[in-house]
Amino acid sequence: MMPPGLVSNLQEVLLSRKGESNSNANAEEEKSTETVEPVEFDESKPTVLVTNSDGVDSPGLTHLVQALVQQGLYNVHVCVPQSDKSASGHSVTLRETVEAASAKVSGATGFEISGTPADCVSLALSGALFSWSKPTLVVSGINRGSNSGHHMLYSGVVAGAREALLWGVSALSISLNWKKDESQENDFKDAVSVCLPLVNAAIKDVEKGTFPKSCFLNIEIPTSPLNNKGFKLTKQSMRRSTLNWLAVSSSRYPTGHFMANQGGLGLQFAQLGRDASAAVARRLATQKKNLEIIESTGAAGKSDPNKVKKYFRLEFLDKEQEEGDEDLDYRALENGYVAVTPLFLSPHIESDIQVACSDWVSTVVLDGQ
Repeated sequence: MMPPGLVSNLQEVLLSRKGESNSNANAEEEKSTETVEPVEFDESKPTVLVTNSDGVDSPGLTHLVQALVQQGLYNVHVCVPQSDKSASGHSVTLRETVEAASAKVSGATGFEISGTPADCVSLALSGALFSWSKPTLVVSGINRGSNSGHHMLYSGVVAGAREALLWGVSALSISLNWKKDESQENDFKDAVSVCLPLVNAAIKDVEKGTFPKSCFLNIEIPTSPLNNKGFKLTKQSMRRSTLNWLAVSSSRYPTGHFMANQGGLGLQFAQLGRDASAAVARRLATQKKNLEIIESTGAAGKSDPNKVKKYFRLEFLDKEQEEGDEDLDYRALENGYVAVTPLFLSPHIESDIQVACSDWVSTVVLDGQ
């Protein structure tokens, strides 16, 4: 159960912002879409860190940062993966050097990192990369594909917000329920107009000390953002996809070949048509090295003719969900609402489960003695 105070606070914020989405959408259309020149750091303004899992060229990132910069209210900084890190979960990079290359994103100064979303946030908050170490808010997104239910466990964009909370910084993770053959790139711009009032409200409440400190918020925007039915406070569901391993031919899909999945977790096709600059070559090399699609390739070393090698690729298949509570995240999203789900760091274990586990452990320990 969520604390009553948290529920009341969030519901009040969501209801008060419900009518602002359409007016902000119209205002956004009137603003210039030209690139804004970066501005100097202003200590009087709140600092916002933006990250994602789709990489530096994601339209969700571009439109979100552009909107934040155009408001002129914040110091906006960006720290994102060099390549697509969707479905990387809360992984971090150990025993490898991480590269941080300067980048300009829609008028904001930032870095693209040869690591995961969790790496991006922890490096940014460490004080080693930027002149500041604690922003007012971390915003992770906008992700291509929904992250409701168990998808949150695999999600790199959710991990970015979770990592911020581990550092004691308030955070939001934002995803668009992208659907192949239905969604369009401009939907990301519409998604920004929907969630921007909530981002602004969060920043104000963090400064006032009234934003919940025990959780971060996962925001799921429906496929048609401007036709949403409003914000809805939701609970994390048990929705999950089936992990489907496919046996493949090594000649058709050689080891390291990137095969994208346009499903709910938002893996994208590699952008092989870019200019062959050094930065792009580095990105593609990093992408090849750190594929989220897992392969069984055998041990490195000399070829052994007696060794059996098999090749597999992983894909996520949507699983038909049972009817559930209308307040569950995926149900609200399917019904056209913007689902706002508080996520916690501390485990919430039901008392009966706690008792059952305690009894079992006690029995095993006593029997062992």
